[in-house]
This record gives sequence, C-alpha cells and structure tokens, in this order.
Amino acid sequence: MYKVDLNCDLGESFGRYRLGEMKQILKYVTSANIACGFHAGDPSVMKETVKLALDHHVKIGAHPGLPDLNGFGRREMNITPNEAYDMVIYQIGALQGFLSVHNATMQHVKPHGALYNMAARDPKLAKAIAQAVYDVSPSIILFGLSGSELTKAGEKIGLQTAHEVFADRTYQADGRLTSRSQQDALITDKEKSVLQVVKMVKEGKVISQQQTEVPLKADTVCLHGDGEQALSFAQYIRGTLEKNRVTVSAFQA
Repeated sequence: MYKVDLNCDLGESFGRYRLGEMKQILKYVTSANIACGFHAGDPSVMKETVKLALDHHVKIGAHPGLPDLNGFGRREMNITPNEAYDMVIYQIGALQGFLSVHNATMQHVKPHGALYNMAARDPKLAKAIAQAVYDVSPSIILFGLSGSELTKAGEKIGLQTAHEVFADRTYQADGRLTSRSQQDALITDKEKSVLQVVKMVKEGKVISQQQTEVPLKADTVCLHGDGEQALSFAQYIRGTLEKNRVTVSAFQA
C-alpha cells in the first residue's frame, strides 16, 4: 500500500494583498505550511489560516522564510547559521502563539523558498535549522527536500524527518530543483505534473531535465498555493493519486 502526505504553502497574504484560495485548497491537502510574517503573512492572516486549517482537520506547520517581503523570500541572502537559527525559532514562536489559542499542536516545520534551497545544499545552515526545530520541540517533524542536507541534518539530530518532493517543479540530475530563474523550472501541465507525482510516490524516482532517472524518497508532496492553477492542481493530483491506490494522509514516521 502506498501512502503520501500532500502539503501546501498557505497564509501568504499580507495587509491588503490577497494570495491563493485557502478555503478550497484545504479540502484536498493534509498538511498546511503557514507563513510566519518574514516572507509573507501577517498576524491577522496567520490567525485566519490556523482557524481554517483546524476547521478542515489539516495538520499545521510553520513555514519560516528569509526577511524579504518584496522578494517573497525567494532571493538568497548571505546569513550565518546563527542568524538562521534565530530566524527559525522566532517564526515558530509566532505561529505557536496562534496554535496555543486553540490548544492545537504544531506538526512540522518547513523552511520557505531561498532559505529552503540554501539549507538543502549547505550542511552548516541545515544543521542550524534542524537544531532550532529540535530545541523548540523534538516532537516536531522537519520537512526538507528529499535526500538533501536538510533532511540529513534532521535525521542526524534525531528529528522525525519528511522527505519532500514537488508536483510542479522540474529536477536536475543531482536531485536538486531547477532554479526558478530558468524557463523550465515550473510544470504548468496538470497531466505532466501528476505523472511525475505518481512515479515519485510509487517508484521512488523522478525524470530529470537531463532525462536521467533520479532516485528519491517521497514522504510528502508540495502543492504550491500561489499559482494560477493551484486549486485545479490540488483537485486533480489528489484524485489521480487515489485512483492509483495511493492513500493520501498526513505524514507519520
């Protein structure tokens, strides 16, 4: 029996800027990564997103990013491991406050954007982020790019670690995601996307841009909530996975 978690980045509106269709997407995912105010989100949006996720019985995680609202946290910054540690602790704490209001617990932490990609390849940064999560609570699950330095750091420190794959991103032969600066970084065709997801979940492989088979582990699949087709992607991917006898449920080690 195959089983996988579907996660989505949510709560990324702030102020008068509205992004995504949270209420609808939450019907199809099993884990929500909620922005914590650095790359996106604000206190009111965090409160609303937590409530919506709880109403839909979706597991909740913190989605800490770099302090870069203008760049949506997708521009790399030269930060030290100590700075990364502090940023992650701070943002986990912000979300934890809203969870405490509802006597709810945090399931996971998944870094966002550039911070995620930097930690995927930098062992020192990965270790600092994993340590931050562990120091807040060893029971929190760390989400990271499958087979990356971040998942290695999480496993080494003793965290439950979920290896993440992407439905709408292309891969390189080394297992990394294709940079968003390249035209072929995103998959916009639903059929192509779902074929990639099914292969990753059932075979543990993905076809890279170099047309090689790359082995990976697929514990959780990311569905981005900010794309134009985010809702239809979520509907189609969940439906197709279930037709292929893949159980969609929140991650359990």
